[in-house]
Amino acid sequence: MGWMMVLNQNDMAYHTTVLLHEGVDALEVKANGVYVDVTLGAGGHSREILKRLGPEGKLFGFDQDSDAVKNQPDDPRFQLCFGNFRFISQFLTASGVDKVDGIIADLGVSGHHFDAAERGFSFRFDARLDMRMNPSQEKDAVQVVNEYEERELGMLFKRYGESGFAKQISRAIGRVRNEKRIEMTTDLVRIVEQVVPERKVKGELPKIFQAIRIEVNDELQVLEEFLTQVPDLLNTGGRLVVLSYHSLEDRMVKHFLRSGNFDDKQEKDVFGNVLRPMDQIGKVISPSDEEIEANPRARSAKMRVGVKR
Repeated sequence: MGWMMVLNQNDMAYHTTVLLHEGVDALEVKANGVYVDVTLGAGGHSREILKRLGPEGKLFGFDQDSDAVKNQPDDPRFQLCFGNFRFISQFLTASGVDKVDGIIADLGVSGHHFDAAERGFSFRFDARLDMRMNPSQEKDAVQVVNEYEERELGMLFKRYGESGFAKQISRAIGRVRNEKRIEMTTDLVRIVEQVVPERKVKGELPKIFQAIRIEVNDELQVLEEFLTQVPDLLNTGGRLVVLSYHSLEDRMVKHFLRSGNFDDKQEKDVFGNVLRPMDQIGKVISPSDEEIEANPRARSAKMRVGVKR
């Protein structure tokens, strides 16, 4: 049994943008405003924002992947920031910008990353374990799988993958790597298949690969650093739109908007008002059934919108 699928790379689009119009609608783009798309990816949200900007408007786009940079809009109002969005304040300051009117973050992994076999993000292909969003960084999935202690791996699989087989899989990895280095996606798939009941393998593989990817790219720490900078960057009334794809990210965004911190500890003034820099607008938004049918990867997306007080 195996979950590797051989796909034709030429048949794949780079990425289908999730909640494209809903996300940009939520920004309430002003013609002369300044906006930031911190996850350029295929450029879908950026192009839609540019459609709504006037000649005096400005859009900054972030990405740390040279593949995504090829998708940047050819527009004088657009400026590329080649780097991780955890450094948003530094990039904007260097560009002479103190405040912006809106920021959008689509935290999902690009379809391109999952479909490019050589990037090692997916268990569907036989490829070297990589999973780096930034191909120039040193730490990759091979390093995590082979050099982390079994206990560390078990904690990763449980926390970041919410796996029910975290301990069994981490122990199996320890046994296998005592004999040989684990370097290929198929090596990891076989290990999971050996210790997880067959009927549950298909559901377990995405959890294990997700956990390793989050660790390789420091995704939750990046999100925390980014969110803490947002209130100081937004003008009063400025909007933050965040699309997340797993419960850990969504919980962080929800807590930050509700309480101004990630522990969801609400401090109140003498009148009982919660002291927080932003308010959440409306309820969490999910893709429609029609969008999910057209793009199954949108299924887990949740969008939250905040406004600067």
